[in-house]
Amino acid sequence: MSAAKEIHVASYNIHKGMSHFNRRLTIHEMRDKLRDLNVDLAFLQEVQGLHEGRAARIPHWPEKPQLEFLADTLWTDFAYGKNAVYDEGHHGNAILSRYPILSWENLDISSHFMESRGMLHCELHPPGWHEPLHCINVHLALTENGRSRQVRMIVDRIRESVPQSAPLVLAGDFNDWRMRATRHLTDELGLKEVFQMARGAHARSYPSVLPLFSLDRIYVRGLNVKTCAVHAGPVWHKLSDHAALTATLLPE
Repeated sequence: MSAAKEIHVASYNIHKGMSHFNRRLTIHEMRDKLRDLNVDLAFLQEVQGLHEGRAARIPHWPEKPQLEFLADTLWTDFAYGKNAVYDEGHHGNAILSRYPILSWENLDISSHFMESRGMLHCELHPPGWHEPLHCINVHLALTENGRSRQVRMIVDRIRESVPQSAPLVLAGDFNDWRMRATRHLTDELGLKEVFQMARGAHARSYPSVLPLFSLDRIYVRGLNVKTCAVHAGPVWHKLSDHAALTATLLPE
């Protein structure tokens, strides 16, 4: 792959567009902050596809699904993987893209019936790139055993569906309290985590008010890291319990 246009990506658990402990609606401010990031691709977790109860009782709840509300006119393509379904609605992962999404698939990677999780896999083609870019967005389980099984499913999916020569971004909320996912993804797939590459350690992203834990990650293969940043400050921590991560990536 020859030199081509860089891409700017973000990973962000938006907490269903609600602040800590669901005290207030933050989706409008969140849209403004995401637009300020000016990324080409946004990997979002806990996107509320529908919630009839909140829509009925919370003033200014968007008429559109959160995915479409956030995409607005900035991200022309988007994909949504419905994971958790309940009486009043559903939520899941989403990818917003400035580039046409060629194909997408959402896979159920739930480790047990009480915790619905998904893996959203999109293929898109940034202009000037010789090969399509594979994008995988995940939100892993809270339990160690659950995460271990899900990492195995991610490894299997990438081996089966992503050519070794293709550029790849795997991002999301890994809930990886014990810091074990990176070793498996590196040893078995050759993936690298962007903050480890650029700064020598995973970014601290949770809780956003005072980030102590490295739960959110951006892994890549076939890409180099130009810049990366954690967005946590006094405005961001009022929006979600997770900080947002961004990275500017270049083809190898």
